[in-house]
Amino acid sequence: MFGPLPRPGDVLVIDERASVQFAGDRALIVRLITRAREPTCDGWIWLTGYVLDQRGRATEKRELYVQVAGLRPAPTRHRPRQER
Repeated sequence: MFGPLPRPGDVLVIDERASVQFAGDRALIVRLITRAREPTCDGWIWLTGYVLDQRGRATEKRELYVQVAGLRPAPTRHRPRQER
C-alpha cells in the first residue's frame, strides 16, 4: 500500500481488490497520472492513468473508480526501463 493515497507516477495493480469490475482477466496495471480531489464515497477514489502492457508501455488512458484499500504496487517487471 502507498499510505493514505497513491501519487502520480505510482504503478498500480487494479484488480478485484480495488473493484469487482476488474476481477480475473480484467485486471490492469496502471501508471497513475492524477487522482480526483472531489470527495467521493468513503474509501473510494477516481484515478486517471495509463494502462501498461507487459513491457511497461502505455496502451490506453483510463479513468477508474476504485477502493483505495484495494490498491497495491505493481511488480517491478511492469515498470518501464529508464532510457540512458
